[in-house]
Amino acid sequence: MTIDSFKAYDIRGELGVNLDEAIAYRIGRAFAQILWQRYNAEVNVKPESELATLKPAIVIGSDIRHSSELLKQATLKGILDAGVDVIDLGMTGTEEVYFATSHYQALGGIEVTASHNPINYNGLKLVKEYSKPISADDGLAEIQALAESGQFASSDRAAALQRLTDKTAYIEHVMGFIDIDKLKPLKLVINSGNGSAGPVVDLLVAKLTQAGAPIEVITLHHTPDGSFPNGIPNPMIEANRVATQQAVLENKADLGIAFDGDFDRCFLFDETGEFIDGSYVVGMLAQAFLNKYPNESIVYDPRVIYNTEAVIEEHNGKAVISKSGHSFIKQVMRASGAVYGGEMSAHHYFRDFFYCDSGMIPWLLTIELLSITGKTLSELVTGYIQAYPSSGEMNFRLTTHDAPTIISAIEDQYRSQQPSKSMLDGLSLNFGAWRFNLRASNTEPLIRLNIETQGDQTLLADKVHEIEQWLAAQGAVPA
Repeated sequence: MTIDSFKAYDIRGELGVNLDEAIAYRIGRAFAQILWQRYNAEVNVKPESELATLKPAIVIGSDIRHSSELLKQATLKGILDAGVDVIDLGMTGTEEVYFATSHYQALGGIEVTASHNPINYNGLKLVKEYSKPISADDGLAEIQALAESGQFASSDRAAALQRLTDKTAYIEHVMGFIDIDKLKPLKLVINSGNGSAGPVVDLLVAKLTQAGAPIEVITLHHTPDGSFPNGIPNPMIEANRVATQQAVLENKADLGIAFDGDFDRCFLFDETGEFIDGSYVVGMLAQAFLNKYPNESIVYDPRVIYNTEAVIEEHNGKAVISKSGHSFIKQVMRASGAVYGGEMSAHHYFRDFFYCDSGMIPWLLTIELLSITGKTLSELVTGYIQAYPSSGEMNFRLTTHDAPTIISAIEDQYRSQQPSKSMLDGLSLNFGAWRFNLRASNTEPLIRLNIETQGDQTLLADKVHEIEQWLAAQGAVPA
């Protein structure tokens, strides 16, 4: 059996095509068997191993999609049949699984979610012990091979199923990132996109209110609804931003916040309703952490770097660049001990959240930063936007050549200008006054382009036009 829903970092597939309950069962059983065998092998040889403190359990949660509960039940049955206990968290966001995996000292964790993908899709996000990521070259391929073969080991261990849906410990942990006493009066619009975020937002707002925080919250598309009556929750799509922008303006709010379906990404809007590109949010949060923790390391990806590097230098931090993608960012953060890591895609990672990404921590840090500085969000970021304008990520569909061919050709195109070059993630060419990064998508037949300049909007517009025209000649059309 071939299971082609395995991707570079997780599992995503079209329902009834390459993902169904039978496949979910196989994945659950393979995941549990591999983690359980590795656990036993290491602990038997090294009883003092850090794995020895783990419980023989896997935590599992699911988002609000109508297909998620059935897929979760199939997955957890596979885990139980492998002889591994299951802790069912109920309806969750991905970060709740990250938290629970470490909190309950489990062998691993699974979130059943398709995040921002179309309604006829779903998937599974997997982590191993201590909420560490699993990627294709670090265990995911092994899980796929076993799931496809179906050569499962029999188990005589009577595994137990436990349902633990209380979110108190998770909420307390997330709230620990800010000092509530520092919060000033703020009005927030929070758009949960009818995804899984609503119940967690309610708990966090209740905690803020109980502590006397002068925060007023207007909720939008708040009720979890797997039919997504207001569209798939994906604020990266410009049309999906309109409702949040209008609500910010109508309510004269200080800040707009929006989430994707499993709320592992957080998107911000300033008091004018302007959407803030993720790269500038990375710089802002880097500033927030370096104010609290001087001289710490900050990890960032190579797509857009000018602003982030300037903020890190200005606030005496240590800049550490990483290939984009959560498994790479998390690995580099662990190796460097970085306090914070951010991607322009609105993924934000925190050392004190098990080096994992969270969509709830960023907006809490933002309201704390607004309160401490007394500035509006536009005042915090406008200077950086003007100093380091960027194109935002532009996607192009390939019709003639493959991504390696186009990337090699564009390097040849600009070779005579002698830019500095990096192949850390796709191709980055830096010309001093401007730079670009061109990289292949990990999941689609697309290439993704980012261009930025040193304070020159005219140069930015010229280079966007120049490279778009060049790409069109290579058969790459806007996606």
